[in-house]
Amino acid sequence: MHAQKQSRRALFTRLAAAALALSFAGHAFAAENPQVAIKTTMGDIVVELDAEHAPKSTANFMQYVKSGFYKGTVFHRVIDGFMIQAGGYTEKLIDKPGVRKPIASESKNGLSNKPYTLAMARTADPNSASSQFFINVNDNAGLDYPGQDGTGYTVFGRVVQGQETVDKIKAVMVDDMRGMQNVPVTPIVIRSTTVLTGEKRIQ
Repeated sequence: MHAQKQSRRALFTRLAAAALALSFAGHAFAAENPQVAIKTTMGDIVVELDAEHAPKSTANFMQYVKSGFYKGTVFHRVIDGFMIQAGGYTEKLIDKPGVRKPIASESKNGLSNKPYTLAMARTADPNSASSQFFINVNDNAGLDYPGQDGTGYTVFGRVVQGQETVDKIKAVMVDDMRGMQNVPVTPIVIRSTTVLTGEKRIQ
């Protein structure tokens, strides 16, 4: 009888441990940072967002991704040795309709504008970031908080696959067009943005 109780107790302990392990696994899964595949006319780029350090910027970007907003937009500003910027204009350099309200800056999150990091573009107003983003192609620590304007630029992710595509884009020929500088002569169009889940995620 005593041995039976011990056996049941051991079984209960194992079951409890298994349940706890599953609980932790579920929590870890829920906390996975979003990954987004950006398909362009020059190749694919996969970015992983940092929801922990930049929750507002991550949520904002994901809303644009899920709504299909970025489809048909272009990389409209390319400066080799600095960054490549996209997310606001159509191939004809017209504002893409559907831009949401701007979000507050998260530049104090401790993330740095290092090569292949993803950051929010904005105007002179620190809290004006909306749909436009850029990928750093150099160590742009000067853009980190506090920067030259006391705020800097919010980093909210990094490229985890497709660095070679970023390198191809940064090297394209650019010119001044429609009152804008450093515009690729041949449009670099975003064909789609897709959230990666399960086995499609980059490990």
